[in-house]
Amino acid sequence: MLKNFINSASAKTEVDTSSLSSWLDLDKIARVELTSEDPEHPFEEALRTDTSQGWKASTPGPQVLRLHFDEALRISRIHLRFREESVERSQEIALIATFDGGPARELVRQQWTFSPNGAMTEEETYFFDLKSVTSIELQIDPGRHNKQAYATLQTIQIG
Repeated sequence: MLKNFINSASAKTEVDTSSLSSWLDLDKIARVELTSEDPEHPFEEALRTDTSQGWKASTPGPQVLRLHFDEALRISRIHLRFREESVERSQEIALIATFDGGPARELVRQQWTFSPNGAMTEEETYFFDLKSVTSIELQIDPGRHNKQAYATLQTIQIG
């Protein structure tokens, strides 16, 4: 997977993914921009479903993960899985799509609280009918009341 640390462009043609039964191979069709990355928990780990390692930020506080697609896509669903086993924290995420020839649009904004003695996993699949998507951005504020919390993402899948 190609990686940049924030600042890039987008593509022009569209690929229709609405009829695909499986998830897109993001490792092959996208490049990622990110604000930080723990070398022991690289973003590629969040693209795998056969491991629980996932991605982790190398610095505390809000983070941005932006996937730029090689070709504009039609997107029907986005699956996110977060896991926190050790720290109680309130997290907020936002999903933002950028469209070929159009403005960016916020798709989802959601908050939840992780608790090592209770809710350690948050898993959501969001359904859309998005056309000509050139990038998807995931903003994570891992500690809405604790700016020393580290962002994590166990899994991201797009279809």
